[in-house]
Amino acid sequence: MAHYTAIARSPQALGRALAEVRTARGLTQEELAETLGISRQYVVGIESGNPNLYASRVFEVIRELGGRIEFHAEIPGSGPDA
Repeated sequence: MAHYTAIARSPQALGRALAEVRTARGLTQEELAETLGISRQYVVGIESGNPNLYASRVFEVIRELGGRIEFHAEIPGSGPDA
């Protein structure tokens, strides 16, 4: 099982990280959307980092406080143990 780590300093960076993990897990946007009960367009918006007021403000607060968001995921079926 491979481990994936990304540091996101913007909604766009977090979206890219989520898209990379989704792809590494072999899921399409449609499959992820169906599992979550949301539209594929919503997944597209998340992965492209479409800023909304909430996400933009959260990242502003994190930057102001000198923080960062770290995203960690385990990707089954990849890496040296696969």
